[in-house]
Amino acid sequence: MVRFMASEIAEIVGGTVVGPDVEVDGASIDSRSIAAGNLFVPIVAERDGHDFIEGATTAGAAAHLSSRPATSHPATATAIVVDDTATALATLGSAARDRLGTAHVVGVTGSVGKTSTKDLIAAAVGAALRVHANEASFNNELGLPLTLLNAPDGTELTVLEMGARGQGHIAHLCSIGRPTIGVVTRVAGAHTELFGSLDGVQQAKGELIESLPRDGTAVLNADDERVMAMASRTSADVITFGLAGDVRPEDLRLDEALRPTFTLNTPAGSAEVRLPIAGAHMAINATAAVAVGLAAGVSLVDLVAGLEGASLSNWRMAVSRSEAGATIINDAYNANPTSVRAALAALRELDCTRRIAVLGVMAELGNEHEAEHRAIADEANAAGIEVIAVDAPAYGSSAIHVSAIPGALMAIGAVDSHTGVLVKGSRVAGLERLAAILTAGGVHE
Repeated sequence: MVRFMASEIAEIVGGTVVGPDVEVDGASIDSRSIAAGNLFVPIVAERDGHDFIEGATTAGAAAHLSSRPATSHPATATAIVVDDTATALATLGSAARDRLGTAHVVGVTGSVGKTSTKDLIAAAVGAALRVHANEASFNNELGLPLTLLNAPDGTELTVLEMGARGQGHIAHLCSIGRPTIGVVTRVAGAHTELFGSLDGVQQAKGELIESLPRDGTAVLNADDERVMAMASRTSADVITFGLAGDVRPEDLRLDEALRPTFTLNTPAGSAEVRLPIAGAHMAINATAAVAVGLAAGVSLVDLVAGLEGASLSNWRMAVSRSEAGATIINDAYNANPTSVRAALAALRELDCTRRIAVLGVMAELGNEHEAEHRAIADEANAAGIEVIAVDAPAYGSSAIHVSAIPGALMAIGAVDSHTGVLVKGSRVAGLERLAAILTAGGVHE
């Protein structure tokens, strides 16, 4: 991990050291995840992180940032007093980026598929290079600098997922992480409540491509016109992925667990790929990962070997069997119209006679909220899929409506080996709890 002396940190962020000049190794904003030697960064939000400084120190934090007066800190703990801890964290993250030197830094953004693509990049490139990537989907102004600060010594490629809540957010993240390779997965109807329109989404996501240096590489989805239009916003090299891309999957097949096998065609040659994760759409994400790897100078042989050992973050297209033999697809981490349609397509591929989609709300769709929910339910019904909506009335009359997880279990009823159940919703829905119950045998024949 990146190491700094407390005095160095104070100079970088314009702070003052109170206590011994100790060395810190990595950083955390969560006192429960502190490792020995870490810098604890208390964030003031719904809860004031300053209240957890003592716990972080007890857990092994070597020092902490603080926006409280110097006189308020115990003599046993080294504090670095700053005006604002979140601002100081961003500044320190940028300094950690400097320490990476000429190592590759990959930024990944898009309306859907950011985290899965990030995971696949880390797996594919990790067969040849020392790779570090953000945990889960820590992709904001806190998670990104923490990822940089926690990069292990000798890291050769760092993957930074970049989320956005408005115009300028990705540009700000790029000013910290300064990516040399930028990936845009899709521009789709996600968070349109925040951006106003797809044009707004496109403008915001393209900030990543605008930030790339002239000797960098833009990795763009050839199947998305709005993404391809971003090529005009950079002087960097461009390599495309997807069905029509420079890196593309052909002859795609799914096994009984929905795992894709396909022929991968690239400018460096062709290879057969067998992904250990579910969903035909993951083959597209895999082509993005390979495009990144080629841009970083990794051989096709190594990239394929890395992909075949890949795994995804929690609650993303995780396929398992219930005690009664039903196939459960846990894709409950998040949801928008594009990702729900991809998950429904996977459900349709299951070899079963009864297909059920338990869906939570798709949040932050703005004016499209009602129409998109109704369209999803109608399309699912037309494909022979039963829709159970959990506390999401916008799915309309095509769905069975329940208020909570117990109601969903009742609506699912008896299942067997001929049943497939998809569980998906935005983060606020918390439907991963339902998936856990189902896989643990909560519904029986």
